[in-house]
Amino acid sequence: MRTRRRHSRPAPQEVRVVTDSTACLPSGLPGGPVVVPLRVLVGDEAYAEGEDITPERLAELVSAGELVTTSQPPPEAFASVYRSLGEQGARSVVSVHLSGALSGTVGAAGTAAARSPLQVRAVDSRTGAAGLGFAARAAAECAAAGADAAHVAARAIEVAGTANAMFVVDTLEHLRRGGRLSGPAAALGTVLGVKPILRLSDGAVELYQRVRTRAAGAERLLELAAGFVAQAQRPVVAVHHFGAHDRALALAGRLHTRTRAEVEVTPLSAVLGVHVGPGTLAVVVVDLGDHKH
Repeated sequence: MRTRRRHSRPAPQEVRVVTDSTACLPSGLPGGPVVVPLRVLVGDEAYAEGEDITPERLAELVSAGELVTTSQPPPEAFASVYRSLGEQGARSVVSVHLSGALSGTVGAAGTAAARSPLQVRAVDSRTGAAGLGFAARAAAECAAAGADAAHVAARAIEVAGTANAMFVVDTLEHLRRGGRLSGPAAALGTVLGVKPILRLSDGAVELYQRVRTRAAGAERLLELAAGFVAQAQRPVVAVHHFGAHDRALALAGRLHTRTRAEVEVTPLSAVLGVHVGPGTLAVVVVDLGDHKH
């Protein structure tokens, strides 16, 4: 006598990963983290970044002199996502976000986490852009493999801690105006008439080096990134831009030729782009290392 097999549904994933739109994740990423958008304000109009307005359009508006500001998601935006994940069967959430030194986003996630019926760990990545993106993706892979929330959070912190994020801007004025860089440092870059190379160091933006031209800035980013790739066990690389697509592609091609590393090219998050200004090029190198978690 044959017995009929029952086809059981796969169990829902117990740990889910959430991040925010400053992670600059490629669109349509399968199995990736859930993304909560930050908000962009153009005059009286509010847009959800990555949903209602593109980085390319925002770069055009900033270049045209439009007044553009940004704001973090309210705690309710995170609470809504956490509730939805719970309804899908998640038992806990690891919420990994842009450096708390640059934005209150992780604080809003923490407020929502404290009120959530799910166990939610809000993680300050102390980095941004692809440094955050690669960390959130590594955490999501860890969660999909069945790790518990503590190990998923530890994996996010581990990967984020290896991030080397460097960028060259046309002017420091946007960072100074947004309060992301000290007045004296911004004045130094402007007075000398140079293209500043900045980096994210322990979550904050600091003036790293100075070059004279855009071309020299791209060359220096190439040299720095190649050095970090050479030191990494398992490097992953991203090139970002804000209104400089062709220059980003050229830099990525040269970096791939130089290091043989795979290089993603994505627009810089609109929210980050507003604070660094049009013409910005960035390179992020992360070491995925040994998968310990």
